Amino acid sequence: MQRTIRFPLLPTHEQQLVLLDTLHQYTACFNKVAAFGWEKGVKNSIELHKGTYYPLRENFPTLPSQLVISARMKAAEAVKSALTWKKKRAKEHASKVAKALAHKKPVPKFKPVHCPHSSMMTIRYDKRSYTIHEDCVSLATIQGRQVIELHFYTYALRLLQQCTGFDSADLVYRRGRFWLHLVVTLPDVKYIPNGESIGADFGITHPIVASNNLFFGQRHWKGTERRYFRLRRALQSKGTKSAKRHLKKLSGRMARFRTDCDHVVSRKLVQSVVPGTTIVIEDLTDIRSTIKQSTKPQRRAMHQWSFRRLAALLAYKAAAHGCAVVGVDPRHTSQACSRCGNVHSSNRLSRSHFKCHNCGFELHADLNASRNLARKQPASLGISEAGGLLSTSLL
Repeated sequence: MQRTIRFPLLPTHEQQLVLLDTLHQYTACFNKVAAFGWEKGVKNSIELHKGTYYPLRENFPTLPSQLVISARMKAAEAVKSALTWKKKRAKEHASKVAKALAHKKPVPKFKPVHCPHSSMMTIRYDKRSYTIHEDCVSLATIQGRQVIELHFYTYALRLLQQCTGFDSADLVYRRGRFWLHLVVTLPDVKYIPNGESIGADFGITHPIVASNNLFFGQRHWKGTERRYFRLRRALQSKGTKSAKRHLKKLSGRMARFRTDCDHVVSRKLVQSVVPGTTIVIEDLTDIRSTIKQSTKPQRRAMHQWSFRRLAALLAYKAAAHGCAVVGVDPRHTSQACSRCGNVHSSNRLSRSHFKCHNCGFELHADLNASRNLARKQPASLGISEAGGLLSTSLL
């Protein structure tokens, strides 16, 4: 299995200037390839290479050819994603217009998808363009190889001692600091099924509710999110220089808080089961476009819900613990009775209260849903030897 380790770089002043110039030229290559692919409607990486490689080599002669190719590959991925979104957005808008006209409502505005563009793109290095030494890294730049000192955390050192090989690496520049995101390969933990399976229901109020009667998450988390949201809204409406300085200081704090919460709940869920357990979760792909939210706070909460990241974190933590994570069809998991199997929309009386109209069984709604997940047999999904997430659409 693969893991990503973050290392702070400690370059000298001269090395900082070289790295910044390399990043700027790399970003310019990315933008030119993306503009070419968007204008021509080309998303194939080979076709983009044929149309852009030699002009880029002429315009950026000091940028190593391997970085030019890397920028083209990243641009091809971005153009492919943007063209897919463009097609999907046009199809969704047509259905929304037809629905609005049928109900005699105002026609919604079309939100176009624009050409991918970056102001500071991260550089993706392959095995030939970077080398890890004992306490430093050698990176290809516009002025040849630069040997830059690394700062090693204890956690990173432990993973480096376990890794069996290095893969790609990304050079990231954020807030005046350089970081190296190194992808390493760790030994796979063999998955030996023990016949046990638990359901894990994802939610907004309770991040994870497991069928083993455990509720993961803390009550004060939602209060912290509301406090940050109100503070940001008040500062944005004020608009003074002091408010903008405060907003800049708060930038990213809410995102880091949510990421930490996802790490906490996913780790605690994995630690609560024994190796060989199968963790069954819902495949929530496209849930934002299929579920309607009546109020603005509900829409905001739904669009801030990081269920995809939580599934990805749960997958790699489970793989390291010798467990498997599978995604199943989420239909009727909240309406079905986990005791008798009766399915009816009126079984769920409220957000947290479930009562079966057939047998009278009462339970917390999220816990009932997790028990339904545990009983679902994921047909057409095999279990890999190393465990991990098997429904790739969740990633």
